[in-house]
Amino acid sequence: KCLLDHSVLLLLSLASVLHCALADGKTLVLLDNLNIKDTHSIFFRSLADRGFDLTFKTADDPSLSLIKYGQFLYDHLIIFSPSVEDFGGNINVETITSFIDGGGNVLVAASSDIGDPLRELGSECGIEFDEEKTAVIDHHNYDVSDPGEHTLIVADPENLLKAPTIVGKPTKKPVLFKGVGMVADPDNPLVLDILTGSSTSYSFFPDRPISQYPHAVGKNTLLIAGLQARNNARVVFSGSLDFFSDAFFNSAVQKATPGSQRHERTGNMELAEALSRWVFKEAGVLRVGAVTHHRVGETDAPTAYTITDLVEYSIVIEMLSEGRWIPFDGDDIQLEFVRIDPFVRTYLKKNGGKYSVQFKLPDVYGVFQFKVDYNRLGYTHLYSSTQVSVRPLQHTQYERFIPSAYPYYASVFSMMAGLFVFSVVFLHMKEKEKSD
Repeated sequence: KCLLDHSVLLLLSLASVLHCALADGKTLVLLDNLNIKDTHSIFFRSLADRGFDLTFKTADDPSLSLIKYGQFLYDHLIIFSPSVEDFGGNINVETITSFIDGGGNVLVAASSDIGDPLRELGSECGIEFDEEKTAVIDHHNYDVSDPGEHTLIVADPENLLKAPTIVGKPTKKPVLFKGVGMVADPDNPLVLDILTGSSTSYSFFPDRPISQYPHAVGKNTLLIAGLQARNNARVVFSGSLDFFSDAFFNSAVQKATPGSQRHERTGNMELAEALSRWVFKEAGVLRVGAVTHHRVGETDAPTAYTITDLVEYSIVIEMLSEGRWIPFDGDDIQLEFVRIDPFVRTYLKKNGGKYSVQFKLPDVYGVFQFKVDYNRLGYTHLYSSTQVSVRPLQHTQYERFIPSAYPYYASVFSMMAGLFVFSVVFLHMKEKEKSD
């Protein structure tokens, strides 16, 4: 019995360790009302099944808090409360932006009833929402079940961002969308147009005639947008809260235009899962492992290299996949050998579980860096820098005779030989005596 108790305790401890390894951080979910927990149960269940620790609260709960004593209480934040006018407790737009600046990840879903806090948060991240009560309208790409306002949009998968790391594997299933439109700040290079409207879409009040130029028109109309900050924090804005709902996940979809294909289910579930994996850093996360450098033929890094040395550099790059770190597979990773500007720029080749390259150091001495700066769409920014010194040749390392100087050597020895011959001839030459 004692042995059985010990084995049970061991199994429980192993289970707890595995649960901690699989858990992807504490997540605060802010809702307009707790009914959203039921209407969006499939999405929340998928997060829970992947190990997320979800804490559900209404957005105006007076006990809300993201930061306590300078420490973040949660790793991720989900805001499914588009109509909130004031967050409760210690949470406000400034707190959320500080949370993003500290590396936190945020998923925001809005709707046509969007309040000022979400509009302000969007502006902080380079996203501008349209006015309250507006909606994305498309008279050519709406669903057959649309009540007549043409706001139940059928978004083609061709309008998705071409980045499988963010939107998942390509699919032919269209996406249902009903909500507010967005536009991206053209001066913000970090904003990602994840899902755009068609060329016939625009954003305006559904119940009013158009009296002014709409906020967003055509492909500039964003349905879903993303942001990866310079600190690798990720934010996703969806203009539709219904996009994540059980009803949209399980609904059939068909455009109202004659001859359109009917799909038994929308692509909302697959896209929502892919977006959640990306925004909560389950996908597209890279890290640097061991970095080594040495002269070719040696194994240890020297205290200083000499100009024109033949060196070998290698780096291990890993990617997070389903909770495990696996070797990253890429063919476009570059190495730069930099002093102020790069003197050498070359591609790294995969060699087993690492990337390596051999190259010749430039004929310039100074303080250099081996630098790998990898920034690709959908992946976290990968940066590695290793500083080394490169010295000139020592006086004993110079060549005694330089092949290119052989003509000069020959001219010197020929002059010496000529002078010797001339001296011999001059000294032994005897002038004839003049006869009377």
